[in-house]
Amino acid sequence: MRYVVIVEQGESNVGAYVPDLPGCAAVGETKEEALHLIGEAVDLHLEGLREEGLPIPEPSSSSEYVEVSRLTEGSSRS
Repeated sequence: MRYVVIVEQGESNVGAYVPDLPGCAAVGETKEEALHLIGEAVDLHLEGLREEGLPIPEPSSSSEYVEVSRLTEGSSRS
């Protein structure tokens, strides 16, 4: 099973979370550390759901990129 992980660069750390697993998040000093920690967090999250007898959510999120044009300095939106 594979879940989408969102990685966000902060001012002094990197956060990661799994949209399909509410509350499942991790923070590291680097992207690599955050990804390692979110992997552990997912394992613990799923283990907790199993122990509680709760259903394991199927992965349903996906990610895409969209191209955006940059506004040039001095342009207006009139």
